[in-house]
Amino acid sequence: MKNRIFHIFLIAGGCTLFFPASSLAQYKVKGTVFDSSRNHTVESVTVLSSSGKLSISDTLGRYSIEVSEIDTIWFSFLGRPTPKYPVLKIADISQFDIALNLNMITKGNILPEVKIRTRIYKQDSLQNRNDYKKVFDFRRPDLASMTSVNSTGAGIDIQELIRVFQFRKNKSMERFRERLLEQEKEKFVDHRFNKPLVRRLTGLDSAALEQFMVTYRPAYEFCLFTTEYDFQLYIKNAGIAFNSKRGF
Repeated sequence: MKNRIFHIFLIAGGCTLFFPASSLAQYKVKGTVFDSSRNHTVESVTVLSSSGKLSISDTLGRYSIEVSEIDTIWFSFLGRPTPKYPVLKIADISQFDIALNLNMITKGNILPEVKIRTRIYKQDSLQNRNDYKKVFDFRRPDLASMTSVNSTGAGIDIQELIRVFQFRKNKSMERFRERLLEQEKEKFVDHRFNKPLVRRLTGLDSAALEQFMVTYRPAYEFCLFTTEYDFQLYIKNAGIAFNSKRGF
């Protein structure tokens, strides 16, 4: 039995020697995300790679993501992923622009205000967890996961053993999961601390409202544990303090 385990470790160790992850060429794919008209850029679009890297388009729709030559990338917006694009088949990785099929631009090039409801937020959260189920369920392999017991006795799960030596992939998956969790927390704060509610409670609008949303954005833990009464009281008091500083 000991000889068998020793041979398995030799095989797994040999695999890491013959196929080192660092030998793969590394690239950076850049581009801009547009809507279907290609006249308007789209921010907050998630860009992912098959190796677990993640990027998000900025306010100008621009993104940049590090990949290897065997990677594929795809885009996801509101839980709707695009097809996957192999890196080696992208003609110009320095300007890989993409247009999403979105019907979100109204006349006058202004986005309509969206009222967020609890039911929709929960659906989006569940959809996100389902889309990245493999990432959320990921755990590092250990002795318990490597050992299997059946009618023939105890043995070593070769797939789990191989996972032990995939250090870069394991770390990448853990970082990816942490980013998804942080993104989920930010969305929860956006859900509770939303502009229609703040506008109604403070009377602020336009540039003043934008400044207030940044200055008095509450922490995730506060949004999670505060009652609705205390949460709205916080917004009202913050609005009074904000107007006082402005001389109103």
